[in-house]
Amino acid sequence: MNSDATATASTVVEEVEASADKQADKPAVGRKRAKSYSEDKRFKIFSGSSNRPLAEEVCKFVGIPLGEVRLQRFSDGEVYFQLLENVRGADVFVIQPTCYPVDQHLLELLIMIDALKRASAGRITVVVPYYGYARQDRKDRPRVAISSKLVADLLTTAGANRALLVDLHAAQIQGFFNIPVDHLFASPVLVSHFRELNLPDLTVVSPDAGGVERARFFAKKMEAPLAIVDKRRTDLNVTEVMHVIGDVEGRTCLILDDIVDTAGTLVKTVDALIEAGAKKVYACATHPVLSGPAMERIENSRLEQLVVTNTIPLREEANGTSKIKVLSIAGLIGRAIESIHMETSVSSLFN
Repeated sequence: MNSDATATASTVVEEVEASADKQADKPAVGRKRAKSYSEDKRFKIFSGSSNRPLAEEVCKFVGIPLGEVRLQRFSDGEVYFQLLENVRGADVFVIQPTCYPVDQHLLELLIMIDALKRASAGRITVVVPYYGYARQDRKDRPRVAISSKLVADLLTTAGANRALLVDLHAAQIQGFFNIPVDHLFASPVLVSHFRELNLPDLTVVSPDAGGVERARFFAKKMEAPLAIVDKRRTDLNVTEVMHVIGDVEGRTCLILDDIVDTAGTLVKTVDALIEAGAKKVYACATHPVLSGPAMERIENSRLEQLVVTNTIPLREEANGTSKIKVLSIAGLIGRAIESIHMETSVSSLFN
């Protein structure tokens, strides 16, 4: 081979490698997809009533229509569910976060799984972006239930063959299932957003000791230092912030959590950080439960902005406020569903 041909071949290789590196640097939700599944009759996605917009967005991303069902309630509140298309031998995914009202949406999911099993679906994967009862994962007091284990048993007994979950409150919940579990993290979406904001002098903050591992991973991705707020829980949904561990004086702080429920912990953490010298405080969380007085507390707090994902729909009172920004994880869930269907690596989404 002459020198010109060698130089040309070398240039082509370099361009291919550069293109691959550029593609790898993109977040998982932003990479180009290689295949459409619109003609695959053995690949189906269904949705319950808890977050149909998310399911529709996932289907649009994947490139298949949302499965047709009939989901109604009798006058006494009982659930009636019927599949309106053939699923025999199909690889089926059911998208249903068990958000408020938790019990209603959980029972819907169980009935949907049962219907799919009796219709001879080849494989049933439950996609639960928000896993209800996750906070009751151990016996922290005498004579209490481990409800997250119970929910795992119910899903398995109903007929689920696999589970796809997003940002569990405790990672050990995966071990409560006797079926394969894929655990997604919303961090690629959140990291991408905050990189674009380019906040100055950023410190990532864990609001409690239990979230340190999550916050450390996030801080590493953001190339920022880590701080921890020590808190003491005095009652259910009630916490008393004690003190800040780490240097936050004169810095922009980003509180990272998995769930924002009543926002009591969040607001007290914001106050503790500002009292410790923080200039501005932002927060992000995967699941915007926002129950009870959450919105009033957030609106009256010194928090700059709370960034959440659409694993569950926002409450009506949370829509329209400038203090809450919602990011979509439909692309992330869609890629995970594609990977499960094609039997490829799900963990590669986070590399």
